Amino acid sequence: MDDTQAHQPQEAHEPDEAHETDRPCPAHAGSPGSGAPRHYLTTTIPYVNSRPHLGFALELVQADVLARHHRRLGHRVRLLTGTDENSLKNVLAAESLGVPVRELVDRNADAFAALHGPLSLSPDDFLRTSSDPRHRPGVERLWRACAANGDLYRKHYAGLYCVGCEQFWSEEELDGGRCPEHGTEPHPVVEENWFFRLSRYAERLHALVASGRLRVEPEARRNEVLAFIASGLQDFSVSRSRERARGWGVPVPDDPGQVVYVWWDALGNYITALDYAADGPAYRTWWEGGDRRVHHVGKGVVRFHAVHWPAILLSAGLPLPTDVLVHGYLTADGRKISKSAGGGAADPVELVGRYGTDAVRWWLLREVPRTGDVDFTEERLAARYDTDLADGVGNLVSRTVAMVHRYRGGAVPQAPLPDCAAVAACGEVAVQVSAALDAFDLRRATGAVLGVVEEANRYVESVRPWELARAERGGDRRAGGRLDESLAVLVHCCRTLGRELAPFLPDGAARIAARCAGSTLAPPAPLFPRLSGPGGGG
Repeated sequence: MDDTQAHQPQEAHEPDEAHETDRPCPAHAGSPGSGAPRHYLTTTIPYVNSRPHLGFALELVQADVLARHHRRLGHRVRLLTGTDENSLKNVLAAESLGVPVRELVDRNADAFAALHGPLSLSPDDFLRTSSDPRHRPGVERLWRACAANGDLYRKHYAGLYCVGCEQFWSEEELDGGRCPEHGTEPHPVVEENWFFRLSRYAERLHALVASGRLRVEPEARRNEVLAFIASGLQDFSVSRSRERARGWGVPVPDDPGQVVYVWWDALGNYITALDYAADGPAYRTWWEGGDRRVHHVGKGVVRFHAVHWPAILLSAGLPLPTDVLVHGYLTADGRKISKSAGGGAADPVELVGRYGTDAVRWWLLREVPRTGDVDFTEERLAARYDTDLADGVGNLVSRTVAMVHRYRGGAVPQAPLPDCAAVAACGEVAVQVSAALDAFDLRRATGAVLGVVEEANRYVESVRPWELARAERGGDRRAGGRLDESLAVLVHCCRTLGRELAPFLPDGAARIAARCAGSTLAPPAPLFPRLSGPGGGG
């Protein structure tokens, strides 16, 4: 594949281009139009030293949910993801395998791009930092802007460098002499590099985060950022010698003996993907003119996104992100899932092959807390799917469709909806979901949707449609009217589930919507077949 042609940008999702299940509906505020709010959403871009793991799938799915949610509200949305390829970590991985760096990077970048199908993701753009023609000139322009502001200077430096996270650590930051993120001993490095004057921006950054103008969620992460800034910001190295980088990466403008530090390079992708280098219309629309500029990040890279990146943008005179949304880690036996861990349990594509897209997405959204880490097992994934989707949502829809066919030949009764808890839950769930997603609490958002299932099941047990049908057959016309009413309520609940699950389970939601559409329902069939166990199929 020609590098310059790989993964070319797509048009951002406008409201009128969204999938059917993403379209605005009367239950949601907002309407399409050129004046609709603009949301630019990004994920971090992972190193491609190995294939993807489930931990990064979490971030992709979370960002996808917010993108789909805002499209449903009639907002204009652009979702960006990509791969971080100009890293020494990638170079060393290629050397250990005895393959050219370009070969390794291309192969693994393709594996990350291929996640979009199995996970039912809806990105608008995918940027590869080593080959996308938009990226290098954008990095160079950003570098020159900071240099023109007097924030870049050269000096000799000695420090402890962790290749795993591509950063220097001080002795005080290490945990028993080891990197707190990777548990490895950093290597001593002595060389002359370019430095960025981070210390110059400490007061401004503290004020921005403390005031919420740069929103960091959840609150525990905001407090972590504020404490880090208050402890005193040190200028940091933003280049590496070309020799140590093995000649791989973006050369420092006007200093070819140095390569731009991979984190400077990678952070720049958020604007280089918008054709910042040419001050293109995408940059003006989504960064300069965007209402929200939202970064989804893991807790291990909060400082880069909430401190280093905003300082670089301040130096360059550019707008800042509005939100940094931080998630915890997925663990296996208490240890962070990583590419180096290997094994099927960490491979999202293999998991989808065994359990299905709905099961994997649902576990990531339903089990992961707003704050903190969560341990992953396949047994937990299967159990959550069976409990919530097979026995909960799927059973309610199948039960409802079956009763409509049994008692009314598949025709949906056109009875007015009564004032009851189930109907009230349907009317409230959209607001509850929006409030939860605004607070970056996906577990609470999915819980709000399941609240409709709970109320509908209570309603079924209360009105007992099968008893009403028996009374109707015995000549009780009032029972027949109440049966129509109860079936109308249950179909309304199922249609609400099809709508409200759309951001979380686009595939499953589409099946529910299709099953419950029209005045005459299709025959009942399993929507979420139960999983038989760790080796079962969905």
